[in-house]
Amino acid sequence: MAPDITRAAVAAAKPDGDATRPAASQSRAYVTFLAGDGDYVKGVIGLAKGLRKAKSKNPLVVATLPDVPAEHRRMLVEQGCVVREIEPVHPPESHRTEFAMAYYVINYSKLRLWEFVEYGKMIYLDGDIQVFDNIDHLFDLPSGNFYAVMDCFCEKTWSHTPQNRIGYCQQNPDKVRWPEELGPKPPLYFNAGMFVFEPDLNTYRDLLHTVKITRPTPFAEQDFLNMYFRNVYKPIPVVYNLVMAMLWRHPENFVLDEVKVAHYCAAGSKPWRFTGEEANMDRDDIKALVKKWWDIFDNESLDYNNFAGQDHALPADLQPFLAALPKAGVRDCFSAPSAA
Repeated sequence: MAPDITRAAVAAAKPDGDATRPAASQSRAYVTFLAGDGDYVKGVIGLAKGLRKAKSKNPLVVATLPDVPAEHRRMLVEQGCVVREIEPVHPPESHRTEFAMAYYVINYSKLRLWEFVEYGKMIYLDGDIQVFDNIDHLFDLPSGNFYAVMDCFCEKTWSHTPQNRIGYCQQNPDKVRWPEELGPKPPLYFNAGMFVFEPDLNTYRDLLHTVKITRPTPFAEQDFLNMYFRNVYKPIPVVYNLVMAMLWRHPENFVLDEVKVAHYCAAGSKPWRFTGEEANMDRDDIKALVKKWWDIFDNESLDYNNFAGQDHALPADLQPFLAALPKAGVRDCFSAPSAA
């Protein structure tokens, strides 16, 4: 769960004309994050094609760490993505923690997204997410809030939390009520694989300052963001970020055919690695969602250069950019594992 530290969460909505954001910045974009030289680039390509199939009118920005190879960047640009390199963000070295997954440490780098102030509003999507229906309307949510889907505490990865130990889950809070002897109910907690936010330089600077003085916790940047945006968080329906565990933990909370965004975050559920051998991966609904992902990924008509009715022009000077990638190489900043 989010660290319990005393701090003002984040300033409320700022007035128009805030000096931390370009005055004319009304543009919107989706954004994802990519690190390392592994196969996660397939997930991002699948996401780009899914947004295209859903007829989104907004670009996909890919925030890459310096260790993403030039060939992977080329693949993303050729799929119409806006590739933007960011520097890694590290948690405090003075504290050690056992992350739920070892690679979570690199996810603190997602805090750099608040620096993308050329966009007035963004929707963040993890690279293991697929979009099945248009969600551009989420850009029209009232400003000044942080929007995301509530997480589930039922899986063993949450065994370090009191919620999991007593069987309490915010997805179904009446099933097991929060014991009075434990004090106030914990604040609502979101999954940080998908969220709607507004880039802002003041927030960006404060995020980087705050992370330096905040002890890391098992769910890394997700815990941190839950702490930081606690006072402005607004839940949105689960259909905008269906984590796979919801299929067997809380199926009563959604209709599968109405799911707009699927999050392949359970062990063994990554479509490009799927074998069906891990726990719960033999379910028909899991197999159907994996097939939907592959149907999009394998559809050549959804490739950027083939997509009929494409509204967006190719990125400026695309060919010189592609030609320059092999010459530029990749800066040797640090070697991070591919996000998984």
